[in-house]
Amino acid sequence: MATNRTFTMIKPDAVRNGHIGAILKMINDGGFRIVAMKYTQLSIAQAGQFYAVHSARPFYGELTSFMSSGPIVAAILEKDNAVADFRTLIGATNPVEAAEGTIRKAYATSIGENAVHGSDSDENAEIEGNFFFSGLERF
Repeated sequence: MATNRTFTMIKPDAVRNGHIGAILKMINDGGFRIVAMKYTQLSIAQAGQFYAVHSARPFYGELTSFMSSGPIVAAILEKDNAVADFRTLIGATNPVEAAEGTIRKAYATSIGENAVHGSDSDENAEIEGNFFFSGLERF
């Protein structure tokens, strides 16, 4: 059964390019309620821990370097069918393949710098949200 929460990060490229407000507007307009949010920067070690599931993949080093290259906005979002609906809202990883009206179509510049992260399952949404937020930081 699908849960009603998911996790996202506005990645360093989108933050650097000034797209925080526009992306948050798309999230709100998509019917999501923000239940936790913070502006922070990952160290390379924290990025490595967050993306540990990808540690054996060839892009892992590039990914952790990129994700620690500047500030990010981490958030937990709430909506019925949150994970699937948010994955639809963000679009394909490759912005060239992303549908019109998606966050990545509008703000991603490449597969690697694709503006936002979205959890791929209910289980990962919980794990990823717990990585960034305590129970006291959720509303």
